[in-house]
Amino acid sequence: MRAWLALREPADAAARPRDLVEHLPATGRHVIHDLGAGTGSMGRWLAPLLTGPQHWVLHDRDADLLEVAATDLPGAAAVTVQTRRSDVTRLRPSDLAGATLITASALLDVLTADELAGLVAVCAGCPAWLTLSVVGRVELAPADPLDRRVQDAFNAHQRRGGRLGPDAAGVAAAEFRRRGAEVLVRPSPWRLGASQARLAEAWFSGWVRAACEQHPELAAEAETYTRRRLAELRAGRVELTVDHADLLVLPGQSAPNRGESA
Repeated sequence: MRAWLALREPADAAARPRDLVEHLPATGRHVIHDLGAGTGSMGRWLAPLLTGPQHWVLHDRDADLLEVAATDLPGAAAVTVQTRRSDVTRLRPSDLAGATLITASALLDVLTADELAGLVAVCAGCPAWLTLSVVGRVELAPADPLDRRVQDAFNAHQRRGGRLGPDAAGVAAAEFRRRGAEVLVRPSPWRLGASQARLAEAWFSGWVRAACEQHPELAAEAETYTRRRLAELRAGRVELTVDHADLLVLPGQSAPNRGESA
C-alpha cells in the first residue's frame, strides 16, 4: 500500500484543481482533519497553498501509514500534525470538533450508501474538500475495441459489496445539497503519458485484473490485450486518462457550528 500511494502521489497532485483553494473560507488558523490520510499526501499538497498557522489531524486505520505521514508533512513552524488511528466510517461529530476544513482523497468511491450518508452527516456544518473520486470514465488514446468492455466490467467491480464506486461523487453532491450546502464540482483527471509509465502500467494492470475478476469471460482476450497496451504505454504510443471528480462542500448559512475545540 505504501509503495502504491507513493507511486500515485505526483499524479494526484497534478490532478487536484488548485482553483478550489480560492473558494476556501478565510480563517485565522486552519484546523484540518484529513480522513483516510494514508501517508499524508493531501497535506503535502495543500499545506504550502494555505496561509496562516495550520494544525492537521490525520485519520487512518493503518498505523504504519500514519507514522510516515506524521513525519513527512511540510516542516514549517506554522504547521503542526496530530495522528489518530480510526475507522473513518465510524467517526462521530465530536471526533471532528473544531475543524475548519475536512479533507479526504480517493475515499468516497469505496464507501457504501450507508457509509457515505454517515460521512455526510458527520461533516455537516464544516467545509469539506473531497478529492479524486473515480467517476467511471477511462480513455486510452488511440482507442482499442476492448477498452469499453474492460471499463464497464471494472465499474461493476467497483460497485461490488454495495460500494458506490463511480456513482459516489454524484450521490455525495446530492446529499450535501439536500442539507443546504453549496457544492462545487471540478474534474481532477489523471493524464498519464510516457513520463508516468510506471504508474500507468501499475494502474492499467490492476484495472484489467479487476475487470476479469468481475467478468471472467474477458480473461481469454485480456492477456494479449494487456501485453499490447502495456507495450504501447511504455513506448509512449498511447495516452491514458483516468477521470475523477473533486467536491468542495461549503455549508449554508444555517449549518450548525462545529464547536471550538481542536
